[in-house]
Amino acid sequence: MSLRFSIAALLLLPLFAHGTVRPHQEMRDIFYGEILYHAYQHDYFEAISHLDIELGQYYALDEPDLDSLHWHRGQAEFAVGDLELYYRMHQRAGRAIEAVLGKNVAESERNEAAFRLARLYYRKQDYVNALHAIELIKGEVPEKIRSDEAFMRAQIYVSVGKFNDAITILKELKGDETYRGYIEYNLAMAYLQTAQTELAVAMLDELGKLDSDEEAVLALKDKGNLKLANYYVDAGNAEQAAKYFSRIRLDGPFSNKALLGAGWVAVAQQRYDRALVPWSLLHEREQTNISVQEAMMAVPFAYSKLNVHGKAAIMYGKAMDVFASEIDSLDASIKSIREGKFLTALVSKQAEQDENWVVNLRKLPDSPETRYIMELMAAHDFQESLKNYKDLADLRQHLTLWLDGLAVYEDIIELRRQYYEPLLPQVEKKFKKLDSRIRLRIEQRDRLNERIQSLLVLRRPVYLATANERADIDRLAKIKVALEANPSLATEETLYRMERLSGVLDWRIESEFDDRLTTAYKNLKDLDGVIDDLNKQYRAFVRTRQAATQSYEGYTIPIQQLRTRLRDTQVKLKGIMARQGRVLEQMAINELDKRRKRLEEYQIKARFALAESYDRATKEQEKKLLEQSAITPETTVTTKAETADTEASATAATTTANAGEGATP
Repeated sequence: MSLRFSIAALLLLPLFAHGTVRPHQEMRDIFYGEILYHAYQHDYFEAISHLDIELGQYYALDEPDLDSLHWHRGQAEFAVGDLELYYRMHQRAGRAIEAVLGKNVAESERNEAAFRLARLYYRKQDYVNALHAIELIKGEVPEKIRSDEAFMRAQIYVSVGKFNDAITILKELKGDETYRGYIEYNLAMAYLQTAQTELAVAMLDELGKLDSDEEAVLALKDKGNLKLANYYVDAGNAEQAAKYFSRIRLDGPFSNKALLGAGWVAVAQQRYDRALVPWSLLHEREQTNISVQEAMMAVPFAYSKLNVHGKAAIMYGKAMDVFASEIDSLDASIKSIREGKFLTALVSKQAEQDENWVVNLRKLPDSPETRYIMELMAAHDFQESLKNYKDLADLRQHLTLWLDGLAVYEDIIELRRQYYEPLLPQVEKKFKKLDSRIRLRIEQRDRLNERIQSLLVLRRPVYLATANERADIDRLAKIKVALEANPSLATEETLYRMERLSGVLDWRIESEFDDRLTTAYKNLKDLDGVIDDLNKQYRAFVRTRQAATQSYEGYTIPIQQLRTRLRDTQVKLKGIMARQGRVLEQMAINELDKRRKRLEEYQIKARFALAESYDRATKEQEKKLLEQSAITPETTVTTKAETADTEASATAATTTANAGEGATP
């Protein structure tokens, strides 16, 4: 195997796990290797376009079995559907997979195609067709997709309501490391759908105890524990709910909800001091999070229940300031989105620093148009719309590059024209000389061939006489003519000698005829070889001349047509991007507007709670003053806690006054 194929194989090793290239196969087509390399880089657009070209050229060949892509044809046809599916071209992906499914292929390949088609429909949430496709799998399932097929079948059964069948499959899959965690979670959901609550709780509890370092499994554990905690909250079992809330990681994706829920569980037990522990942790986190914003209201609520009204009033005042600031930020974000800055930030170069551009959205600068981007990404519809817009932006960039590339091609063609046109007259002159030589040799060969063929029919040895023999024959003929003109010279000896020489010549020519005919035939064959060499030179010249002229002729019209198509596509793409951008902006604005209304509600509640806490703190202070006035100065004892609460009440009064001057709903 050559060095370039070895390098391609090394680059594609990580793709073996996905089934596109089998580990035992040798990479025999470097162009297919390039396609898979683009796919591994998540550059599905380049991979799809290159694969379409390669397959189109392969199908157009007279003898495709001789092409190196023949060794990977099956995988390439499967890859069409896979790549189009990854690029979210679901309709084309379905047609590609159905095309493979409709061919007369081996059972294993047919089952693999049916599995991929079922997976496609499942991702499109077309569960009826997904069930139909998965039912097409008959016989032996390929080893590499056996676990995937079983898990996909279970998911489809859950989606169409065949929960008992799904439970049976998931039970058989238990212990499979590939889907560890996912099996337990989906099995618990299937138990819930069949009203087997105890089994579902037990399975979620088992999921929560899994020992794993994988981030996805840890997230599933947190999600399962959160569901169990909420289940016990709904059941009124605060102690069990607190147990499962405590299992959730503090740095996981569900930590905010867990801290918030743990606090409310403590409130349900009327242990307000215990509620302050998780809520205080949550209170210090990112203020754009909904759970954090709710905690800003919950912490002063707990303080008020503990009769620390001054502290509660201060924290309500701070919450109002945060809510007012967030409302202003939301207004600025909505304004920025309407001005188009949001879409510009999403397709900026900063969002393309890594193959996983969604994760890189966290690295965007904190500006009004990007402040709430990660919160918005939690919505699946918004995420898919954002991906579509990103793909459209990439396609727009490709169109611009292609248009620029057409100008480069035109420059190259013009350079070729300037180089070849001055050389062609000289080449034509040499070609005419070569052509005349070839014609002459062909005519000579044809004449010799005719003579040799005639000698096979009518024996004429004199035709094969050598040059010296012909000269001797001519000399004898001239002497004979001279003797006939002058008979006095024709002595008996002279005539005898002439007859003797003539007989020697005739005998030699006659006796050597067969050998000479064989030699002539061999020489004719050698001449055929020389003529073949001349014809090769002629054809090589013709090909070279055609290649030279075709390298700059006949491209003007196709390039103009391509330029027109690209510009038309740009216009169409511009309209599609505008519509998609408006949809995206409106989704973002609607989500931010919901947040704004929620914050306004919190702001109103905080204002009333602040006033109530201030009133209670004031009454508490007045009560203490009355009690102090009834006691002589010598017996008055003031505790540190009372002093602190009095100072907090005074601060709260100031805060209330300041808050009264702020924004109102």
